[in-house]
Amino acid sequence: METKDVILQLRTQKGLSQDELAERILVTRQAVSRWENGETVPNTETLKLLSKEFDVSINTLLGAPRQLVCQCCGMPLEDAIISHNKDGSPNEDYCKWCYADGTYTYSSMVDLIDVCVQHMTNETFTEEQARAYMKSLLPTLNYWKRYDELSDNGQFEAFKRQLVQEINDLHVEGMPKVEKLNALVGRYVNLAYPLPSGVAVKFLNDQTTYLGTQLESEFGGERCFGVLAAMDFILISTYGPEGEAPELVLYKKR
Repeated sequence: METKDVILQLRTQKGLSQDELAERILVTRQAVSRWENGETVPNTETLKLLSKEFDVSINTLLGAPRQLVCQCCGMPLEDAIISHNKDGSPNEDYCKWCYADGTYTYSSMVDLIDVCVQHMTNETFTEEQARAYMKSLLPTLNYWKRYDELSDNGQFEAFKRQLVQEINDLHVEGMPKVEKLNALVGRYVNLAYPLPSGVAVKFLNDQTTYLGTQLESEFGGERCFGVLAAMDFILISTYGPEGEAPELVLYKKR
């Protein structure tokens, strides 16, 4: 698909007229018309504005001429899982799990490999093969090549350790001690919890990346504890297989 077709499709899907799109990105209606007719292509700065407006990568706007890959974990990138900068603009260098709203979430290759291997192992790809593959791949990616330049000198890891301590200090009955927290995208963990009024409420934003983990209950059975946290809250819940019948145990403002 060419740029002219991509812009037309995205504008139409969002229900915007050419005038409305032009106003949002500070250009004339004639400029939008020329793009959609294939007469011209937006310049770099305008592509950035379009990328933010439509929440897609510049690569997508240009017709996806290359395959984007997360420069931290190596995952192939699509618009649905591309990370965002602090200003809300898409960052097509990383996935949502590795870079969340301007923050790099991994400072240890070992921790990242442990998380990735869980999702890579199957009947034809053993854990040993997955680990070997990730150990050879990660050092070739830009984030790890530039780690000393891009890292925050351990500030985010210190924040995660503080969160872990706060969660364990809650002493939730039946919940094992939390050892580590991983990056989790909201739409995969945003369960609807029933309140006493009978209304089911979601507390998270589908597009935000949180820190969390899943723990088997010390009471046994199929129900697990789910732990989610961010700068301003800690949420603990229980649920059955595949997140069924969720129950809110604790929601604490920080």
